[in-house]
Amino acid sequence: MTEQSSRRPSTRAWIALAVGLLVVAVVAVAVAVTGQRQAPRPTTATADRIQPAPTAPSGPAPAAGEEPAPADEAPPVAVPVSVTVPAIDVTSDLLRLDLNDDGTVEVPPLGPDDRAGWYQRGPAPGAVGPAVILGHVDSAEHGPGVFFDLGALQAGDEVEVARADGTIAVFAVDRVEVHPKDEFPTIEVYGNTDDAQLRLITCGGDFDSAVRSYEDNVIAFATLVGTRAA
Repeated sequence: MTEQSSRRPSTRAWIALAVGLLVVAVVAVAVAVTGQRQAPRPTTATADRIQPAPTAPSGPAPAAGEEPAPADEAPPVAVPVSVTVPAIDVTSDLLRLDLNDDGTVEVPPLGPDDRAGWYQRGPAPGAVGPAVILGHVDSAEHGPGVFFDLGALQAGDEVEVARADGTIAVFAVDRVEVHPKDEFPTIEVYGNTDDAQLRLITCGGDFDSAVRSYEDNVIAFATLVGTRAA
């Protein structure tokens, strides 16, 4: 695998992501059926916002050859290959997600070997900025998805992301929030940050059988606390 720089999407990309996150709730085939097990919801304390939203994102980085990077800019970070969340017994290889032809963000395909996916147009986990990993909550055909228990995470729980260069970026969960799909906090999730951050996203809340979609998104916010060899 090659290495991925911490390029940041343009304003158009931010808008596309806001629309695309709605697809996470729909394509999560959140085709839930009566009696299906309910995914955990964050506790009130964990769900409370305890940090301000980051500043609005800037434009994309200059293309190669247009302008040299500052001398103190961090080197590229290797692309992620897997994610492990011990507190909720999750280990998954990571797919690489991009944008669909209509500008919406891709989501991992549903199947019996449900896997999470890294949004590759954002920073790689461990680079400065918010790296984003998405996963399904469940499906009627295959049952609980890779992030079914995401809402059970607590502040301090660790998330480990293994990378192609043999290193592991270790993040600590800051908080877990639930947001209605039509009030998704785009800037808070995808906006620039001064340090290395991670967001894990899935569907949540009640299932609306009329539109075959969950009503909310569950988002775990985490901060890089260390890097070690695999």
